[in-house]
Amino acid sequence: MFTYLNPEVRKRLIAEGKLVRIDEQGQLIDVHTPEAPDELAINLLGPIPLPIDLPSAKVTVNWYAAVRSTELTQVDTLARDLSARGGQHLFSHLVSPLAVNSVLVIGEPTENPLVRVHSNCLTGDVFGSQRCDCGPQLDSAIARIQGDPSGGFLVYMAGHEGRGIGLWAKAATYLLQDAGEDTYEANRSLGLPDDSRDFTDAAVLIKHFVGNEAFRLLTNNPKKVTDLTDFGLDQITQEKHVFGVSEWNKRYLQAKQGWGHRLNDDDIEGL
Repeated sequence: MFTYLNPEVRKRLIAEGKLVRIDEQGQLIDVHTPEAPDELAINLLGPIPLPIDLPSAKVTVNWYAAVRSTELTQVDTLARDLSARGGQHLFSHLVSPLAVNSVLVIGEPTENPLVRVHSNCLTGDVFGSQRCDCGPQLDSAIARIQGDPSGGFLVYMAGHEGRGIGLWAKAATYLLQDAGEDTYEANRSLGLPDDSRDFTDAAVLIKHFVGNEAFRLLTNNPKKVTDLTDFGLDQITQEKHVFGVSEWNKRYLQAKQGWGHRLNDDDIEGL
């Protein structure tokens, strides 16, 4: 059973301060008040101590799970329907409609912390694929934040697979890439945008955990800086984050370089 759907567990978590709600400015709001359909609110569950053991980082972080209130309401409605129909196996239907982002609080963040907004990548983060640099970037980001005196945050965006096109379409683009197209050309062949990721929720979470203060963003993508700045985060210092370059992903990185990523030839060729 999903504990956030159980009213008694939900009450207990609210009383303990482990389930809160924030508005689009990252400010705490009443968790009991339903938001208007055109308002953005995010539910935060945590902190949850999470020991992490990665090749470059062994650290215990505080994990927060984050989900939009509107999505949670839809799932609650679906859960009631499934309960009425009976059968625990039916609750597997709840997984698809609910995109849960995460925040890892690493160290004891102070002024000007390091922040990484990391788009989920099943093939790279979980399978260890070298067709991209995502897995090493995730590992190295946690290690860099852990080793920084100012500590920081990793925001893990669950709905960003394949720059927002999803895993099924991403698999198709891989086949197109194997036939000669680059990563952006493959998206266009499917009639999809070069990059359809939405960083609204990431901006809200940063506002909540960092505030409207200065922070250093680990990214090679200037568009990510621009998108977050457009949401009111105007004290960002971009820090280069190049890890995991291999013969498998050099062409992929060259395409990113051509698209505007902060990469130079030495970053890509210096294996």
